[in-house]
Amino acid sequence: MLAGGGIAGIAWETGVLRGIADEVPDAARVLLGAEILVGTSAGSTVAAQLGSGLDIGELYDRQLAAASAEIDPGVSIETITGVFLAALTDPDATTTEKLRRIGEIALSTPTVAEDVRRAVIEHRLPSHSWPDRDLRVTAIDTATGELVVFDKSSGVGLVDAVAASCAVPGVWPPVTIGQRRYMDGGVGSTVNMAVAADCDAAVALVPSGRSSPSPFGSGAVAEVDGFTAPTLGIFADDEALAAFGANPLDPACRMPSAEAGRAQGRRIAADVAGFLSGLQ
Repeated sequence: MLAGGGIAGIAWETGVLRGIADEVPDAARVLLGAEILVGTSAGSTVAAQLGSGLDIGELYDRQLAAASAEIDPGVSIETITGVFLAALTDPDATTTEKLRRIGEIALSTPTVAEDVRRAVIEHRLPSHSWPDRDLRVTAIDTATGELVVFDKSSGVGLVDAVAASCAVPGVWPPVTIGQRRYMDGGVGSTVNMAVAADCDAAVALVPSGRSSPSPFGSGAVAEVDGFTAPTLGIFADDEALAAFGANPLDPACRMPSAEAGRAQGRRIAADVAGFLSGLQ
């Protein structure tokens, strides 16, 4: 389970996996070879990258590369928060109704063109083809507010699926697929544990603190802790949160977030290995 968290989240999740590989390679091999990968928003990028065939060392090095195709949206966290607040003004509205309202705001907010944003996602992904593995990518239909899960049987290209999952409302344009338009899969839940309901165990990488608030429901911590199967939740520690900076969508946070993730991965590698060995 690879959760949402912007550019910082992509870098941190990649770094965590690299750090685990540094300390306990066997544990990293189990994680990286997971039968099912579920990606939400930033996590959809990491999940697709893991399915590309590149090893974790190569993926981590990409996060530290000086050159990057990422673009600064020029949008503050306060602006993003405003999008959510505008949708939450009616206390009697259901979550789906609130998500539809966010979808309306996403559709009406001026952003870069879809093709400009799509080019960024193309550069992020080493492969533009769905892997043979079970990769599940989440997005939300702007018209209905419903969660949609794309996979290789959906008839949707991988780049489009990941672009939809990463389409932060009010920041990036909703993605057109067929006659529908989709926004960020992390709007309702950053981790979407329910998408893995058929799994016997789960490891969730969540690039936020355990105390981070959620606009809907009880948040990622409750989702992870309440999952019906054995679950290990890895949340960003204080050092990682400091590395993310004030805006996890700012390309400048990429390198420090990757390095902080690698350091945290090294610190928790033994715990991860213990959890995985307990499943055998």
